[in-house]
Amino acid sequence: MGHHVAVDPNDKLGVLIEETGYDDHFHEHHHGDKYQSNFIGHYVFSMDHKIIARQFLITGIFWALIGAGMSIIFRLQLGFPEADLEWLKPLLGKWIVVNADGIGRLSQEFYYALVTMHGTILVFFVLTAGLSGTFSNLLIPLQVGARDMASPFLNMLSYWFFFLAGAVMFYSLFLSTGPFSGGWTGYPPLSALPQASTGSGTGMTLWLVSLTLFVVSVLLGGINYITTVLNLRTKGMSMFRMPLPIWAFFVTAVLGLLSFPVLASGFFMLMFDRGLGTSFFLSEIFINGQALERVGGSPILYQHLFWFLGHPEVYIIILPAMGIVSEVLSVHARKPIFGYQAMVLSILAIGFLSFIVWAHHMFMSGVNPFLSNFFVIFTLIIAIPSAIKVFNWITTLYGGNIRFNSAMLFSIGFVSMFISGGLTGIFLGNSAIDIQLHDTYFVVAHFHIVMGIAAFFGMFSGIYHWFPKMFGRFMNETLGRLHFWGTMIGAYAIFWPMHYLGMAGVPRRYYSFETFDAFKHFAPMNKFITIAAIIVFALQVLFVINFFYSIFKGKKQTTKNPYGANTLEWTTPINAGHGNWPGKIPVVHRWAYDYGKDGKEFIPQVMPLEEGEVAGDH
Repeated sequence: MGHHVAVDPNDKLGVLIEETGYDDHFHEHHHGDKYQSNFIGHYVFSMDHKIIARQFLITGIFWALIGAGMSIIFRLQLGFPEADLEWLKPLLGKWIVVNADGIGRLSQEFYYALVTMHGTILVFFVLTAGLSGTFSNLLIPLQVGARDMASPFLNMLSYWFFFLAGAVMFYSLFLSTGPFSGGWTGYPPLSALPQASTGSGTGMTLWLVSLTLFVVSVLLGGINYITTVLNLRTKGMSMFRMPLPIWAFFVTAVLGLLSFPVLASGFFMLMFDRGLGTSFFLSEIFINGQALERVGGSPILYQHLFWFLGHPEVYIIILPAMGIVSEVLSVHARKPIFGYQAMVLSILAIGFLSFIVWAHHMFMSGVNPFLSNFFVIFTLIIAIPSAIKVFNWITTLYGGNIRFNSAMLFSIGFVSMFISGGLTGIFLGNSAIDIQLHDTYFVVAHFHIVMGIAAFFGMFSGIYHWFPKMFGRFMNETLGRLHFWGTMIGAYAIFWPMHYLGMAGVPRRYYSFETFDAFKHFAPMNKFITIAAIIVFALQVLFVINFFYSIFKGKKQTTKNPYGANTLEWTTPINAGHGNWPGKIPVVHRWAYDYGKDGKEFIPQVMPLEEGEVAGDH
């Protein structure tokens, strides 16, 4: 196969790319494209970034259903503590304890295991892998004008390490002693001593193995993303012409590469403490009146290592969502993104500052108050680049010719969630207030709105927007809108009341509040939250049905560029094969946000500048 491709004369962009594009002689080296030889080669051990993106997404959806299902089970316990849960026995087996009256209750150990697993699964397997794995893979080569990632083989490995990590974690759910139950943070001594609780035995070992494999996956993916962005941009694609998602994925990958190894080092020390008799994190512990022989370590060291990852991690989750939202808002408001440079600089500022705020998670751990002040100041400073982004999103929307489709609604919802959840973060960043609110439902409310719901909204927005790019079909709009409004109202109904509970001092991670006189009267509110959570879960199931149905039966994509967007991914064929462009690679002449310029609704990046035209914001 030569590199001359028959181009439809009506496809003006295609003609333009063939005339002005860059010929890398790709197809001369790939006769008949050996990548797509059979089902297994094409869909299972694929090295095509678009297929790997789908693998990450569909695995992420599987994990999201498990993680969210767990939260429904422990919300039943919190909202309806008197209810008979015997009907769950076929599913949960011995974790439902039936008393003398024949009433089934969730066992306490299992309650903590559910909370732990819910956190671990959603933070790592859904939000980290689902957002970065899916969208970095899908969009980086397409939007910078590359045939594929820098190393397709490492890219495939990154997915399979993630899959393996998931398989180990999944297996731990079926152990007779139960999965790990010491909180998603895995704090020692609960995690360091196998005898601490039932879940701290084999369950904990598998948890450590699983997350170590996950770290490998993140590093392999991250190296690929960074290399691709730095080295494989097409001609004319300068860094300041890149679409904003690419900037966000790039900085996310850098954060992952710098912070995940620190977590891995903490894990290795924890494994040594558990198996080899060292004492990195153990100090002066008595078990059944017997002093533990190993002394001299400090559990606080683990907290430092964990949160040095843990805080960049929240930005590893939210930055891709911010990038996606910036793109979707600009495309569907038909306006250039407001303050492109400020957006890029704020992404870089968030990336830099995220490494010097971690100890705000540790104000109560006996850290010197003078040191705390340092972390308070930087935590409050990180609010500034976030506020710049919010201002620019709102200004992009202002006066736009907005299309209220599902992708756009979720992007606008993201901005709403990010504002309301971010404000409570300013409270918690102050050590004086945090001392009162630490470990209460206020914290749960804050991080679920920002890092849970807002990140999911960014993800949903990206899925609805780029679904045609992944599968050549559209998702159902009516179901999409129902999914948005239900989730938006439902998410606020779940997490807003929690702020109130937190201010009243209700602690998190408690199994039951009936025995406390101070918290008894919040039972109706807990009921309300649980009912809202069940409704929202049902809506997510609806989304999953819509997703899988649309892959096979959705409305077909008929034009290359259904949204009138400027970025390069919409110049590839509808079902692009390996290599993305059938002939030459497009050459870029302008930034990604020329909407409503010189009387034209949109001007793709591949259009050369006209005489006397001034290039966009860079």
